[in-house]
Amino acid sequence: MWGILFITLSNLFRIFQPQLIREALDKIVAYINSSPEVKLNSQLSSDLMYFGLMVLGCALLMGVFMYFMRQTIIVMSRLIEYDLRKKIFNHYLQLDLAFFKRNKTGDIMSRISEDVNKVRMYLGPAFLYGFNLITLFIIVIFTMFKVNFWLSVYTLLPLPILSFIIYKVSNLIHQRSAQIQTQLGVLTSIAQEGFSGIRIIKSFHKERDWVQKFDKESQEYSNLSMNLAKVDAMFFPSMFLLIGISTLITIYIGGLDVYKGTVTAGNIAEFVIYINMLTWPVSAIGWCASIIQQAEASQKRINEFLDTEPDILSGNYKGEDLKNYEIKFDQVNFKYDDESDPVIVDLSMSIKQGEHVAIVGRTGSGKSTLAELILRMYDIQKGQITLGSKNLPEWNLSNLRSTISYVPQDVFLFSDTIRNNIKFCLAEDQNISDEELMKLLESVGMDQEVLKFPEGLDTILGERGITLSGGQRQRLGIARTYARDTPIYLLDDCLSAVDAGTEEKIVQNLHQRFDQKTLILITHRISQTKDMDKIYVLENGLLVEQGTYEELIENKGIFYKMHLLESAIKKEKSVELN
Repeated sequence: MWGILFITLSNLFRIFQPQLIREALDKIVAYINSSPEVKLNSQLSSDLMYFGLMVLGCALLMGVFMYFMRQTIIVMSRLIEYDLRKKIFNHYLQLDLAFFKRNKTGDIMSRISEDVNKVRMYLGPAFLYGFNLITLFIIVIFTMFKVNFWLSVYTLLPLPILSFIIYKVSNLIHQRSAQIQTQLGVLTSIAQEGFSGIRIIKSFHKERDWVQKFDKESQEYSNLSMNLAKVDAMFFPSMFLLIGISTLITIYIGGLDVYKGTVTAGNIAEFVIYINMLTWPVSAIGWCASIIQQAEASQKRINEFLDTEPDILSGNYKGEDLKNYEIKFDQVNFKYDDESDPVIVDLSMSIKQGEHVAIVGRTGSGKSTLAELILRMYDIQKGQITLGSKNLPEWNLSNLRSTISYVPQDVFLFSDTIRNNIKFCLAEDQNISDEELMKLLESVGMDQEVLKFPEGLDTILGERGITLSGGQRQRLGIARTYARDTPIYLLDDCLSAVDAGTEEKIVQNLHQRFDQKTLILITHRISQTKDMDKIYVLENGLLVEQGTYEELIENKGIFYKMHLLESAIKKEKSVELN
């Protein structure tokens, strides 16, 4: 509201300036006509000084209100941009894993950056110049018709042509803006994948192929942008041509009216200033139309995203009175989507509180999916999973996941210090000393390695922990999990990159550290399962075997075959080393 008021006041003081110039010019003409031979006298000089100061004063006041106008509208648009980005980011965090698997990271980033920026440009500069144009037009046209009706009609004759051009071109701008925003998402996705997979690209010497792929999509984006630029370019010549025609009409028709005595020479000057005053606002119509159309396309993409509801909805149960953390699977069936094959089939099993359980299986058997189901990253299609006799959908998601400490197969580390990466799992009101951190690192055999780093615990890790080896990343992920005190610990094949000696020490430490805790160890290495209370063997989503290590070896089933294969591989490596 204040912004609109400041725009109006700014334009009022702008309109006063040509009126003062008209009065000054009429005064000079009248003075010359009354005494052509007499030089400038003091009265005329003081009058001209008065008009000059008035024009200067109006210009200063116009500038002051323009300043307040920008401070209100532009600042308001920046605040809305902040709120919109925060809302989008918060909504991202509420969505489930299925959404992120369906959508590319580049497109997700494009919505929170480019699309929000387009909307901000509409709410700020486009609104500012658009409303400025409207108020200026109303005030100028009212003033012009007040001075001389027919001269105003002839002067504004080109405006209908301008309206037709805007109508036709705006449709083109809208279509091409939507195409540009979509292509920008594709381009951002390729760039993001290139940066994330730079190791793979370099190791396979595929830099040229990736450059060609990026160049192809970049060329498409360039072509779309050039098509939009060609449409935008039609506005400016059209604007200046129409303004020039209006100026010529004003001088010609106005000159005839001056000869007839119906208007003064000052009125002609006033009208010419009015026309030129409209030059920038009129020429900005194309720019405003382009921004509005782009913002419309961007807002549509944002709305589509904000209307996306998570498939995983939080329940109300917070587990305050829970004493038994037993996990049960009852005839569970799951597949990722309607078109894919089942990943978990008729699975029934129980993990008692305080029990140490291993889930074993070949690659693709459904082990990691089982971990994601326990964390309720996905909902099952049939059966039920319960934690402490409560069905998982009844649990509040935050409380459910706070009950479980999880180490994923692919440990993610942030571009931050080693200290902050470990402390990431802690609540805001929790803290841990450096001595305790070093003990955690010692338990995973990484304390001496950290001490060798130049900055120790303050060493900044590269993006996704790229400065560390695979084994170091996994051990740091385990240390981060150790920092949490939860009833259940879920480790998903998080020792695959660790050497055999360190692996054995960590596994032994797991049993000691989690003596009274529930431990679920997902692995394909049989050696890690020897001291487990119970072992479940999966094969193509089916539970095919269960029992202790000794029982499964005696059964001579799939578990036994995996044991023989692992032993043969170890013996072969031992022979090679010797």
